[in-house]
Amino acid sequence: MPLTATEIKNLKPRDKPYKKGDEKGLYLEVMPNGAKYWRFKYRRPGTGKESRLGFGTWPEVSLKEARRQRDEARALLAEGIDPGQARKMERQKQKELSENSFQAIAEDWKARHLDGKSESHRKRTWGMLERCVFPYIGHRPITEISAPDILAVARIQEKRGALETAHRCIQVIGQVFRYGMAVGAVFADPTPALKGALPPVKTRHLAAPTDPVKVGELLRTIDGFSGSPVVSVAIRLLPYLFVRPGELRTMRWEHIDLEGREWRYTTSKTGTEHLVPLARQALEFIEEIHPLTAHLAGGWVFPNGHSPLKPMSEAAINAAYKRLGIDTRNELTGHGWRATARTLLHEQLGYPPEVIEHQLAHAVPDTLGRAYNRTRFLDQRREMMQAWADYLDGLREGANVVPIARMRA
Repeated sequence: MPLTATEIKNLKPRDKPYKKGDEKGLYLEVMPNGAKYWRFKYRRPGTGKESRLGFGTWPEVSLKEARRQRDEARALLAEGIDPGQARKMERQKQKELSENSFQAIAEDWKARHLDGKSESHRKRTWGMLERCVFPYIGHRPITEISAPDILAVARIQEKRGALETAHRCIQVIGQVFRYGMAVGAVFADPTPALKGALPPVKTRHLAAPTDPVKVGELLRTIDGFSGSPVVSVAIRLLPYLFVRPGELRTMRWEHIDLEGREWRYTTSKTGTEHLVPLARQALEFIEEIHPLTAHLAGGWVFPNGHSPLKPMSEAAINAAYKRLGIDTRNELTGHGWRATARTLLHEQLGYPPEVIEHQLAHAVPDTLGRAYNRTRFLDQRREMMQAWADYLDGLREGANVVPIARMRA
């Protein structure tokens, strides 16, 4: 007779496993430990050999569900298909789909491409994928993801007002697809079809003063910082070097040649070796912090306030500006000193753009194409960095600084 839910519940374990039949090949196998396993007995099409198929355990799989799975298996048998073999093939298919999911391909791309980038770039890019992309398409086979699917992901970010993130989603998804094409996981990248599908991002330049009087005011304000000595030196030094803030905060003592008056490091954005001549004033700032951090295990010039083994926080410079009452949206950001120096070095001090661009570690067009050489224009750059430091000192003191460009004229 067919089993009932009450009868199944009351089945007690014995010293050895035993079976309790339902109907049409379905039965329950009760184990000595009390576990109750659903089994389906059938004969394989073609060979007639007896075989068994498991449907899980009771009560996780109810009597009704076990019978449903049995009926599906019987339907396959009626078509001459071995349900056990069909299950193996389905599991293999799901395994292959899982290995070929967008997230699986993205993780491979991360290991082979993204891990070679800067820490901040890795965190920003992978964090965006984890928050904004994987929850929607990460589990799906990459071959089944279309342009409309990607656009739907991007529009979720657009609707919450993060248009730049929406564009970034499409850009990074495209990078993963192109990697997938390279390894044979997918045949095409659907993201080019999305060109123009989102409104363009309105470029908002980082706050950077170019009025010499305003620059002088900001320098005097920065001098008044009364927080951490490490942050104090960092925010006073940054205008004199105008490097990327991330490069300043990861400055290492081993990369500084105090006698040679230069700092050599690898740029975070382009991965090229860069050389920064140190003006007298820059050296004084570095010598000021030397007794505080040069002996620490991490080797950082500007160590983290919580652990000397880590560099200063990414947010430290702009946080210091805010503490001083500087508007980091409209007045100044740490990165903004690069634009300030680029403008004033050319317009006020008369230095050629190509010399300034080399000091900014930008690729500069030349007769051999776009290139960068860390020692090119080095003598001019040494002179320029000292002239820039003297110019900033004059602005800070409120002196009537005569631009070199006018003097030369």
